[in-house]
Parts: sequence; C-alpha cells; structure tokens
Amino acid sequence: MDTVVSRDGTPIAYGTRGSGPALVLVGGAMTTGEHAAPLAGLLADSFTVVTYDRRGRGRSGDTRPYAVGREVEDLAEVIRAVGGPAALYGVSSGAALALHAASAGTAVSRVALYEPPFTVGEADRREAYRSRLVALLAADDRGGAVELFMTHIGLPPEMIAGARRSPAWPGLEAVAPTLAYDDELLGDGAPPLDRLALVPVPALVMAGSASPPAMTEAARTVAEALPEGTYRELGGQTHDVAPEAVAAALREFLLP
Repeated sequence: MDTVVSRDGTPIAYGTRGSGPALVLVGGAMTTGEHAAPLAGLLADSFTVVTYDRRGRGRSGDTRPYAVGREVEDLAEVIRAVGGPAALYGVSSGAALALHAASAGTAVSRVALYEPPFTVGEADRREAYRSRLVALLAADDRGGAVELFMTHIGLPPEMIAGARRSPAWPGLEAVAPTLAYDDELLGDGAPPLDRLALVPVPALVMAGSASPPAMTEAARTVAEALPEGTYRELGGQTHDVAPEAVAAALREFLLP
C-alpha cells in the first residue's frame, strides 16, 4: 500500500490494482480497504481500482476532532494521488461519504452507491443510539460500542454473541471509534435532499431486492433527489451484497 497525507496531516493508506479509468471503493462501517479486495479483483481488468483505509482504520492515521470535511479531504487526496478525476463506489455509510465528496466539488466523474443507510421518521431512535454510542466510546468500551451498533442495525442477539467469540472481534473493536464518524456522516438520518441536489455527476443508486423495504425505499428516495440519479435493484441481494452482482452493475454504469 502507498500513503498520502491529508490536509490536516493525517496519513491515509491506499492501494491500487489493475489499469483503466480510476475507481475508488469507499467502504462502510467497521470495514477497512482489505474488505473491498474481492470486488477490486473482479474489476481490475477494466479499471484502476483504488481501495483505501478511511481515517481511524487499518493502516491510516487519525486526527481529532473528527469532521466530515476532513474525510472528504482524505478522499480528495487519494483521488489526486491516482491522477483523478475518479469514479466512486460507496457502500452503506461509505455511500454517504461519497455523496458528501461529490456535492463538495471533489474531482469525481461518476458516483455509484449501494444502500445508503438513510431513514425517515426515526429521529428519536437515532438520537438514543447516538447518545449511547458517545457514552460507550467516552468510557473506551469498544466492545460495547460494537455490540450497540450491531443491535442498532438489527442483528439478533445470538449472532452478536457469535461475533464476540470469533477471531474477527478484536479487529472490530480496533475500529469501533469510527462508528461515531459514520454516525456523523448520516446527520439526522434522513436523506439530505439539499446536498443531493448539488451532486453534478451521473449517479447510480443500488439496493438489493431481498433487503428490508426501508433500505430499498431510502435508495429510491436518494436516486430521485439526485439531478442525474438512476435507481437499480439487484435481484436476490441483501445489504451484504455479492461482489459479482455489484461488479456487473458497475461495469454497465461506468464503462462506455
């Protein structure tokens, strides 16, 4: 992996593979650039695929206090390093970050999103989650923060208990502080219609046909609010989308 230094001095680790137009993969909550490796491998014959560790994750550094604008600057530096402009593919909260970057005038050519996790009418639930998350992280209870997040997104207790016993759990705890960053990216949780109207490039918003209706409805709402937005449903997919399904949709959207 290579490293760029963001505007506030934070080192951001990134890697590239393949050749062709630049495509940056922007991961969601609890992930590092390594999680995008299977998708990157599928796309490397058509794109220069860029994976990176968002700040506070993996090999990247962190600088407090957090601000959404700093994450946008991180992404802008990665794009500059690979010779931008670049297309973005953001998944879940990474989709929210991609939208922030595109609306801020970053050198973005196209934007593809998978299930941006916006909601409607859940302000009280989101505020309760945010307050509890802040308290757990302030107490450095990283395991508690990860468990809270898993509960918040609807994982059953037995699955959470299994995750705690798995070899992956220490890695989840390591990135737990970034859960607060993802929460800030989502604002009040509702689709940010004013910001979406500022995205000046073609955008594809995807959702899985087997995902909960709230996820597909949020994706439709985002697509309709984007000036050049298109909605696409991937058959049989859930929020844990198969790389092969996404790769096919990205090729169709991004290649002439």
